Amino acid sequence: MLDKIDRKILTLLQKDCTLSLQTLADEVSLTSTPCWKRLKRLEDEGYIRHKVALLDAEKLGLSLTAFVLIKTQCHSRDWYQSFVDSVEDMPEVMAFYRMAGEYDYLMRVQVADMKSFDNFYKRLVNSVSGLSDVTSSFAMEEIKLTTCLPIAEQDNF
Repeated sequence: MLDKIDRKILTLLQKDCTLSLQTLADEVSLTSTPCWKRLKRLEDEGYIRHKVALLDAEKLGLSLTAFVLIKTQCHSRDWYQSFVDSVEDMPEVMAFYRMAGEYDYLMRVQVADMKSFDNFYKRLVNSVSGLSDVTSSFAMEEIKLTTCLPIAEQDNF
């Protein structure tokens, strides 16, 4: 169970994982040793999955964001695993979800331009059999993108 201090540590790290241990400890009103122990526990228990740098897609020439919705009639364990393995090998896929509702899967894809997306699309449909409908929508403007979970507002876990 996470307490208020754990949630504050996690909230601070979501905003900047490069904070020094001393800065983190000061922010949560602890000395460095107890803060380090909490941080280590949060890592060991899997609350902290990765520490990464978030890059600017525009500056890197990856300005096209596509959302790909997929329907399939195939739902066997073997087909699913083959599909997942194929998609995991596609670096353009930034997020991949199995869905409830009209579509079976949703992907967020980040590429340079429409030609790059077309190459991705061809690779996707040619590497995975059984896709019955692949529909894409393209983002015109990114209004909000965050990786910060709203944990500070939650009372219980």
